[in-house]
Amino acid sequence: MLMLIIGFALLAASAWYMLEHSTSQRRDIKAQLRRAGTYAVTDKREQELARSARERLVTPAIRRLSELAMRLSPQASRIQLARKLQAAGMSISPQVFMAFKAGIPIACLVAGIVGTATGAVFLLPASLAVATLMWLVPDMLVTRRAAARRDDMGRALPDTLDLLTVSVEAGLGFDAAVAKVCEKMHGPLIEELDVMAREIRVGETRRQALRNLAERSNSAEVASFSRSIIQAEELGTSLGRTLRVQAQDMRVKRQLAAEEKAMKAPVKMLFPTVLFIFPAMFIIILGPAFINIMKSFAG
Repeated sequence: MLMLIIGFALLAASAWYMLEHSTSQRRDIKAQLRRAGTYAVTDKREQELARSARERLVTPAIRRLSELAMRLSPQASRIQLARKLQAAGMSISPQVFMAFKAGIPIACLVAGIVGTATGAVFLLPASLAVATLMWLVPDMLVTRRAAARRDDMGRALPDTLDLLTVSVEAGLGFDAAVAKVCEKMHGPLIEELDVMAREIRVGETRRQALRNLAERSNSAEVASFSRSIIQAEELGTSLGRTLRVQAQDMRVKRQLAAEEKAMKAPVKMLFPTVLFIFPAMFIIILGPAFINIMKSFAG
């Protein structure tokens, strides 16, 4: 029995030795691979600390605030907001704008809650009013700036078309004429024309660049100019004649718009006249008579 146990023990030891010897090379390869996988790998804490404060704090905060603002205003999309910002000539991204729009009201609400906790109860309704105002003001400012920029482009378009016409009739191509206009003039319309010229230089077709110009500007006059240039290119008509006709048409439209504003002026002047001028006239004319009547009744 003892000899049988010793035999089984020797058999097991020999089997273990053979298996250990046959798998040692594979285990060495696995150990080397694990060791090689740890090369150039730093701790996650060190990786996080190696990033800048903007990447660790500002960027995530902007992303979360913009997502919160988009959830609070579901009718607005990033594409529409990007178009509004482009029309207003603002170079900030929609995420930054939405974060700014949501961050200030949240800060006002937090300040109101903290003030109420310290005993100033009136701060809470005041903070609610200010937060509501700050939620609406950015959109109003962007809309107003876009309208002002659109009016500036409409006023500058006839003079720009005149210079384009002279350049084209002097022998320059349309792209070279646009570049010359961008060198000589300044303003919102020139900025959009410069963007269009750069799009053409990087490989965009002229037709698509003109459509992008009309979409960015959000102006009926600029859209009409873009359509006329595309139509002239498709039909093969004279570009100089097309630009000259467009310039004359834009001047006629600007004159009609000025006449329309002049016709609206008397109606707009009626309200301040009734509210401010007529009461002062009544006081000056009827005041002395009213005083004399009061003295007569008192006597």
